[in-house]
Amino acid sequence: MDSDTLLPTIPDGVERALVVTAHPDDVDFGAGGTIATLTSAGVEVTYCICTDGDAGGFDDLTDRSEIPAIRRREQTAAAAVVGVSDVRFLGYADGYLDHNHDLQRDIVRVMRQVRPQLVITQSPERLWERLPASHPDHMAAGEATTRALYPAVRNPYAYPELRTEEGLEAWTVSWLWLMAAEKPNHFVDVTGKFSLKLAALREHVSQVSHMDNLDELITGWLTMQAEAAGFEAGRLAEAFRQVKLPD
Repeated sequence: MDSDTLLPTIPDGVERALVVTAHPDDVDFGAGGTIATLTSAGVEVTYCICTDGDAGGFDDLTDRSEIPAIRRREQTAAAAVVGVSDVRFLGYADGYLDHNHDLQRDIVRVMRQVRPQLVITQSPERLWERLPASHPDHMAAGEATTRALYPAVRNPYAYPELRTEEGLEAWTVSWLWLMAAEKPNHFVDVTGKFSLKLAALREHVSQVSHMDNLDELITGWLTMQAEAAGFEAGRLAEAFRQVKLPD
C-alpha cells in the first residue's frame, strides 16, 4: 500500500463536501457508503447532479417525458438515506454531456455557493478494466469538475459574471477524490455503512428494480476494493484517487 492510503479517512479541516456526478444514482453506486461516513462525522454534503438521467430506465411503459421527474425524486430520496438534504440538478441532457464552458461555469457556480473543502467526482479518464464505469457522461462530468477546480473556481476573474452579477467570490478547494479511478490511493472502510448504501441504491427503483443480484454485486465490488486496500478479511471499502490541491 502506498503511503497516501494511510491518510485519515476524512482530511483535517473538511467541514463541507460537494459531490458532482453525471446521473442520478452515480454517487450511490460509487460513494454511497463514503457519503454516509462523511455525514455521520458531521460533514455537510451537497450533491450536484449534471443530468436528470432522462435516457435511463428499463420500462417501455413509462412515458419518457416523466423520467426526469422520477429520477430527481429517486435521487432526492436516496440522498436522504445517507444524510444529504441539499441536492441540486443542473438539467443537462443524459447522454449528451460535454465538458464545455457552460457546464464548467455551472459547476463553478455551485462550488462558490457551497464553498467545500472536499470535492468528489467521477474520473475523467477511461477505466478500460471496467468500461461501464467510464460512461462518456461520467468522464465529461469529471473533466468539467476538474477544470472548475483548477483554476476557475479560485480565480476571481474566471466567469466574471458569477462575481459581478451573483456576488460569488472565488473559493479554493483543498481536496479532490475521484471515483472509478485507475490508480486509487485512498480507501474508505464502509463496512458499517453498507446497509445505508444498499438502502440508498434501492431508492432508484427505475434503475435497480430488475437487479435480483444487487446485494451480491455491490458486496463483490466493495470486497475487491477492501482487498486492494489491504484491509482485513470481511471488510468493505470504497476507493478513490485522492489529490491534494494547491493552497
